[in-house]
Formats: sequence, C-alpha cells, structure tokens
Amino acid sequence: MKKKKVIAYLHTHWDREWYREYEVFRLRLLRVFDNVLNLLEKNKIPSFYFDGQVSALLDYLEIRPEKEGIIRKFIAEKKLFIGPCFTLVDEFLTDKTAFEKNLEIGLRISKNFGCNEFIGYLADTFGHSKNIPLIFKKFGIDKCIVWRGCGDIPSEFIFNGINTVNLIRGYFMDIFSAKMPIEEKAKWLKGNLDKIAEKSKDVLLLPIGADHLGIEQDIAEQIRNINNILGNYEIELSTPFHYFELVKNNFKFKVDDELRDNSKTFILQGSYSARMNIKQYNIIACYKLKRADEFQKQLDGKYCGIIDYAYQLLLKNQAHDGICGCSTDEVHQENIIRYKKILQIADTIMKELKFLYPEKFDRLWIEYNKKYRSVIDYESTEIINDDQQIGKRKGFIDDLLYDTARIPVTEDYTTIFKYLKEIKSSNDKLTISNDEISNSKIKLMVQNGKLIISNGITIDFVRFNDKGDTYNFGAVEGDIPEIAKVISSKIIMDGNLRVGLRIKTNFFAVNIFLDKNSELLRFKIDWTNRLKNKLWQIRFKMKDSVTETYSEDLNSIIHRTFNPDYNIREHLPKTRGIEVWTNTAPMQRFVGTQGLGIVTKGLTEYEVFKNTLSVTLLRSTGIISNPKNPSRSTPAGPPIEVPEAQQLGKNTAEFAVGFFEPKMYEKYVNELFLS
Repeated sequence: MKKKKVIAYLHTHWDREWYREYEVFRLRLLRVFDNVLNLLEKNKIPSFYFDGQVSALLDYLEIRPEKEGIIRKFIAEKKLFIGPCFTLVDEFLTDKTAFEKNLEIGLRISKNFGCNEFIGYLADTFGHSKNIPLIFKKFGIDKCIVWRGCGDIPSEFIFNGINTVNLIRGYFMDIFSAKMPIEEKAKWLKGNLDKIAEKSKDVLLLPIGADHLGIEQDIAEQIRNINNILGNYEIELSTPFHYFELVKNNFKFKVDDELRDNSKTFILQGSYSARMNIKQYNIIACYKLKRADEFQKQLDGKYCGIIDYAYQLLLKNQAHDGICGCSTDEVHQENIIRYKKILQIADTIMKELKFLYPEKFDRLWIEYNKKYRSVIDYESTEIINDDQQIGKRKGFIDDLLYDTARIPVTEDYTTIFKYLKEIKSSNDKLTISNDEISNSKIKLMVQNGKLIISNGITIDFVRFNDKGDTYNFGAVEGDIPEIAKVISSKIIMDGNLRVGLRIKTNFFAVNIFLDKNSELLRFKIDWTNRLKNKLWQIRFKMKDSVTETYSEDLNSIIHRTFNPDYNIREHLPKTRGIEVWTNTAPMQRFVGTQGLGIVTKGLTEYEVFKNTLSVTLLRSTGIISNPKNPSRSTPAGPPIEVPEAQQLGKNTAEFAVGFFEPKMYEKYVNELFLS
C-alpha cells in the first residue's frame, strides 16, 4: 500500500496578549524564538513559519536587535517565513481600511526583511468573512489557510476565488511536546491524520505547534521514529508553500459565502458582544483615523508617518483576542489606552489642519458634511442668536492650543458655546411634544407605554440572563426576558434645527434626537450598570417574520438568511464538544431588514427571532471561559475571572434608525458619526 505524504510545518501561534499580558508573553517569546533561531542555525529543523504576522517579530527584535542579521539570512535562505499581515486581526470586527492597512504595513515590513512568498494565514480567527479573499487578491496573495467555520468541506477548496486550505484538525498539534512514549504519540497522530485524510487526497497538511509553544529539540528525530511506526503515512518536515505546490490541481470545490459553520469547530460568536466598550472604541477610532487621513492627504500630506504609527496601534488592538474581548482585564486596560492614543492623534490632526489651513479646511469640512446632513455643529466664544445653541463648556479656544508661538494662560480659560447651523436649506419642519417627535421624513411616538416609529415598528429594551463567558453567550433554558417599562417622556431640546425627547424607563433613560431634514432618529443611552451576567438588547418588532438581514461586513453589505423560529434555549447541547448554533451574527456599523436600517457607534452584534431584530447594547460576564457554559459544552480557554468584563458602572450606547435601502447605509453611518 502506497504511503500518503504528509507535509508538516513548524510554527507557533502567537497571541501578543490573551490570558497573560503583552510584556509577560513577550518574555516567553524571547525564549521560544531564541530556540527557533538556534535550531535553524544548527540545521536541526529545515524551516519555521512565523504565524502569518510580523508584529511578533518586531516585538522580539525590539529586545534582541543583534539578531536582525541572522533573521534576514534565514529569510533569504527560505528557512524563515514571515508576514503578510502586521497582526492576526479578527475578520468580522475589523473594517476594510484597517484590514488593508494590516496588509500594507505587514507586506512592507516583510519585504524589507527579504520575504517575498506569502499565504493569507487565518488559522485561529473566529470564522471567516467572504470579503477577505478579495482583499488578499488585491494585494497579490493567491493562497490562504483557514480553520474555524468551515464545517464539513474538503481540505482544499476555492474560497471566493483563492486556493484555500482548511486545517481539518486545526493548527493545534502539540503532541510532540507531550511526555509520553513515541508509540502513543504515533497512535494519537494516526487518529488525527486519518481524519485529515478523509477530507484530503494523496497529500496531507500537518501543522506542528500550538499557542505560544516552543519547538522540541529532537523534533526531527521524533518524526523519523514516528514514520517507522505509522505505516500508511510518511511525514516530511517542509513548508506550507511546498504543500500548495503539491496539491495545486486539487482545488475544485468552491465556497463563495462566509465561513461561519460551527458544526465542526467553535466559532465563539459571543465574542462579538463581549466587552462592548472595546468594540465602541474600535469603531470610533477606525472612523476618525480614516477621516483624519483623508483630510491630511487633501491639505498637506505631512501626517503620513503619524497616521502609520496610529494604524499600528489600532492593529495591535484588533488582534482577535483583543478586539474579541476574551483576554484578561489588564490586557484590555492596555487596549483602551491604545485606543485613547489613536483618538488623540486623529482629533489633533483635524484640529491642527483647521488651525494651519483655516479657509481650506472650513470649505473642505462643509463640503464633506453636505454629503451626509443638512445641519452642522460648530463652537464659538460669541453668543450667536441666528443659530441654535445646543450646549456650552469651559475651555481654551483651539487657536491657543495649536499655535506653537503661544501658550494658553488662566485668563484665556473661557466659555465656549456649541451651535447648530443649516448648511443645506430646506422647508422641512420639526415638531415635538412630550409624546411625539417628527419631521416630514420620520416619526417617533410614545403610546400606551410603547415606543413606536414610522411604519408601526415597536421598540423595546429587553434583558436576559447570561451564564456564559467572553466567548459565548450562555443561554438559560426557558428564560423569559425582562422588558423595560416606559415611566415618562419629556422634551429636552426644542429648536428649529434639532429637537430631543428623554424617555425614562425602569432600565435607563433614553435621549432621542431628530434634526431638520434628517431621515434618522438618533438614540443615546447613558446608564450605570449594577447588574452582573446579563444580556441587554434593543428590540425592533417588525410586521413580518425576519428571515433575512443585510449588514455591514468589511465596508460592504452582506446578506444573511435565518430561520426565525429557531430558539437557542431549546437547543442547548447535552453532550461534550458542541457549540450551540445561534441566530446572532456580527455587524460593524449597520444592520437592516424589511426597509428598516439601524446604524450604530460600535454595537457589533444582532439577533433574529420570530418577527424581531435585536441589537446588543451590553453583555456582562465575569470569566474568560466558563467550563459550565450551557451554550458550549467544553472550555474554549482558561477559566480566568475577569470582573471588568461585567462592565459595571457607566455605559453608553449610541445608534440611529431610519428607513432606507441597505446600499445607502454609508450615508447614514456618516450622518450618525458627524452628529
């Protein structure tokens, strides 16, 4: 019987931060990669694949700069492979601009080190966006490796135009580091190879490595000994590039949809709502950084270096265990510091451009706003009766803060007023009372304790119990939601350009604003959360069952279909190794159904049930991985307590609703973010 060839590649999956903090893992990285270089130097291993990202290499060289020469040598000799990404970011919580920056920066650094062969390596992201292959192709990358979300498909397939390999048994092959006889290792390995062979042809791909795992000194000898035992398989230490060459004629099966099938592997979909504050920071930082880059390129182009630095900070936060919210509290504290730095950079660039080029900037700013809204806000130290005042604060005027020839003094600290002015004239009129807010385009009414918007859609705020963790919402069998009761409604703003209502409920108060000529009702909720282990949602009750949705995925629209009668609480797993399917899905800034559009500032998960579409406001949990999570019958990570993931204390949620075609969503996203 002819032996099947097994191409094995040595790797380590490097989370820069996860269940331990960045600097803790970096000290481990020094020992792991020192050993890799030593093994390469002594020809004890043929090659090493460095996880498809360059950030870990840069982290290493920051401490070991003397190793750069030998690293360049091994890359030139095709013994060490790096890139193409800067970091391994989550695919559903990262926008297209950031993902392209991820490749742009990662490829630039990789090529500078002499690496010119690349695979889109996505071995541990929590499912795969159908738009990722299109971005890889744009950057000249024609092959990809994936794991989670593939379901029951072959090892080799074409994923939206790119030859792709499904790691049938995952990247986590650490048997060679186990303390057991070689015969037991061979038996365990054969069981896994048999399962890979079921989905492969004559050549199999075997990753050897795991999370933060070093390489055994005798790895080559172990493989020789195992080959003598295996019988029908022959393992060869090589590279994934060699594997792709051997199987180049095997790519026949096609998948043109997203990969989110959790029947074979966990996709950990609760991570879309864990630590919602991180998601909110991320969405706002992405938006502001992109806008600052666009403006600086049009005005002087002198900020490219600092923009690049800010994107590297952003990409470090978008690594999947960071943006997904499933790391330690200390890790996410550092994430928030990075996000604040990004926002400082983006805001300062805009302020400096306004100071340096006041007339050009104002003209550009008004033209930019006119594409999305009819009124614009601005600040002044003067009282202006012709425009609507919407607020005031104490502070210094921008000219003092950004003029390098001046510094502010105490006497310059003054009252600054915030105003609205109309930039596109319209005959539209706003109306407001204690139980209604409307213009000619959209209306909200408070009737019999219910919030009702145009077309008869009812809005509720609901709360469920959550026995889960940062990876998965833990549904409770038979759980009935609490529904917020409307207590009162009153006018908080009455003007010719903007009106506002405050709806008080027993959950929280909701401020709702409407601008002249706008098609969006804007909602803002600020509340103090005192409850643990809860799922909070805003629920839209539609006229018909919700069978399909349209949502933003990498700055494009993705269409999904649903079984509206599916109830997660009736399908909780009774045996080990199962992650329950849910009717939740990721979104970035938009989701819509039946003509209703919802745009948000960082609410990144929605759910379908019966005739309702719900968007998650907050999901509170206190553990990275709960081994008793009723929605997932086995652990997904360490059971480390993370009390800050409960998000006790102040929380904010901002979103807007209107009626528009999904293809128009970007206009309304910009209106929300500019308002």
